[in-house]
Amino acid sequence: MIRPDTATKHAADVSSMFDEVSPRYDLINDVLTVGNDRLWRIATTKAVAPRKGMRILDLAAGTGTSSAALAAHGANVVAADFSEGMLAEGRKRHADNELIEFVHADATALPFEDNSFDAATISYGLRNVSDPRAALVEMFRVVKPGGRIVIAEFSTPPSAVVRGPYAFYGRHVLPRVAAALNRDAADAYRYLNDSIEAWPNQDALAGWLRDAGFERVAYRNLTLGIVALHRGFVPREARPAAAVEQPATKMPAAKKAAAKKPAAAQSAAAESAPADESVTAKPAATPAKKPAAAEKKPAAAEKKPAASAKKPAAPAKKPAAAQKSTAAKSAAARGTSAKPAAKKPAAKKPASAKPQTAATGTSDDTGGTE
Repeated sequence: MIRPDTATKHAADVSSMFDEVSPRYDLINDVLTVGNDRLWRIATTKAVAPRKGMRILDLAAGTGTSSAALAAHGANVVAADFSEGMLAEGRKRHADNELIEFVHADATALPFEDNSFDAATISYGLRNVSDPRAALVEMFRVVKPGGRIVIAEFSTPPSAVVRGPYAFYGRHVLPRVAAALNRDAADAYRYLNDSIEAWPNQDALAGWLRDAGFERVAYRNLTLGIVALHRGFVPREARPAAAVEQPATKMPAAKKAAAKKPAAAQSAAAESAPADESVTAKPAATPAKKPAAAEKKPAAAEKKPAASAKKPAAPAKKPAAAQKSTAAKSAAARGTSAKPAAKKPAAKKPASAKPQTAATGTSDDTGGTE
């Protein structure tokens, strides 16, 4: 067996190492962790929160033990690994499970489309990748917006009381126990211990997740920090887009309303033009609206004589009143002078055209806003 270099961690060397230990890999893990790996798997599965119909990527899936735990909740799981030996063992063990698909894949160049998974997880495999940051970027790429990733990885116990015995166990006890269970596994587990000691602590890994683009990054320690469970979410791109689109859709509508409001404003201005000429002057401020203003000004000019025509009508009523006083008795007998008095308000009918013009302007404005 070729022992991989913890500095380079070439994929071929690492995969070859796992090919050698694949038949008894799960048994060795159970013994070396004193059964804690089962508890860690339960915690990881809960963090992923698999549901029926979800499509989940399980990276470094190995023999598919973690994938089976996810599929037990009804999720469709793609078990990806770069060790053909591990995948072969997994296909043999889970041949009857239609929810698990085993795929050979490199974590730094995943053969999957963008946004093709609802969630992704990797357990005790990220530290074996030659470029773990690139693997995080790839996981970010293939997970849908709003989806999560969950990473279970050996980490640094916060307490020095735990770190000392833990380091001694990893350097001296772990390789000997592994060799007793599998003669070829001693070098493999020496490498695994070296990779654990070289692995960054919890806060550093959380920073890597943020650098990759994940939000709401958090972690919690399991078994006094021997293992840390990290999680992060792909930002929901639809939410910021919706927040931007709402003003974007309203702004053109406002502009359209503003473009059509001069028509209503001009009709309103036509009513108040004799009183305030500044209303008609505002549309003329923009060169594009000058013709519109020019068209409305003659209309205002036409109505000004109408206004002036009404003024002589006021003194015309006084002679009518005088006639009523001189011939009141004859008018009461005939009843003819009261009828012209009733018809005189009809002379104000041209003023009824103004509400029609205002109503037209209002409907144009409403239609423009829609």
